[in-house]
Amino acid sequence: MSVSNPRQTFLNPVIPFSGTILGGLLPGEMVLIQGSVPSDADRFQVDFTCGSSLTPRADVAFHFNPRFKRSPCIICNSLQGERWGREETLYVKPFSVGETFELVVLVLPDKFKVAVNGGHVLEYEHRLELERVDTLSVSGKVKVQAVGVLPSASEVSAAAAPTNQEAPERKLHHTPIISPSGDLSVPFRGELVKGLSVGRSITVRGETRRNAQNFVVNLRVSGGSDIALHLNPRLKKEVFVRNSFLSECWGPEERHLASPCPFSAGQYFEMIILCDSQQFRVAVNGLHQLDYKHRVQDLSRVAQLEVLGDVTLQDVNIL
Repeated sequence: MSVSNPRQTFLNPVIPFSGTILGGLLPGEMVLIQGSVPSDADRFQVDFTCGSSLTPRADVAFHFNPRFKRSPCIICNSLQGERWGREETLYVKPFSVGETFELVVLVLPDKFKVAVNGGHVLEYEHRLELERVDTLSVSGKVKVQAVGVLPSASEVSAAAAPTNQEAPERKLHHTPIISPSGDLSVPFRGELVKGLSVGRSITVRGETRRNAQNFVVNLRVSGGSDIALHLNPRLKKEVFVRNSFLSECWGPEERHLASPCPFSAGQYFEMIILCDSQQFRVAVNGLHQLDYKHRVQDLSRVAQLEVLGDVTLQDVNIL
């Protein structure tokens, strides 16, 4: 990336791509996309969406759709309740077929501002609440080398020069989750200080063993055996099982994924578990995989992270 210190990056994502924006977007932040337009491209699109549901389709706060055939133009729109609103069409051609580009979307309190290769292109006024936006999707005929979410100048200043006052901006510091032994050996169990709350995210980085069959990541409730979220990739069967263990009983399993199981034996992975108000959102290697509705409503009681099975941990932290 050409800009230093992005707070989140996705490198060489496979298109179509859908990635969770950790903590959502704040005014002043920017989304930077570096890529290229293939010589046979007819169109591509970048969508800022409210979740990643396919059925019903998630609302789209900002649909940015460059088209190259006939009369080149850019279509902008929003989708709400599975219905498209009024299209905004701009007959410009900031992208060149067969050429690289740098697309920057600046987030403002009332609008998105878009620039391509350093030149202003358009503005799009918000039709949906900005705080609902938590997913970025890219699809169509396009190649993407990198996506970055860049903090606002005020966030960078606050991180560089902390004060005694509470800042309203999001806290960007990752805190390691420590086990009693002080290392990352598996089985691993670490404490989540003050439990979970809406907007916090847990990142688990590791590598599955060469002959791995399965591993488990549990978010456990303090003071008992309850498990609020049980994530169990079963590599031999190529399934990703989710469940909860409450009152000494397993609940109904969830197995469906829109794409193949993202784990394989002997491979590095990065799993991000984002805690939303209604659900956990799980991404693996930068791609959103699933939503799991909360079965434990008091999130502050979810105070332990457990990792078991055929995996070696490299890093575990909470944001």
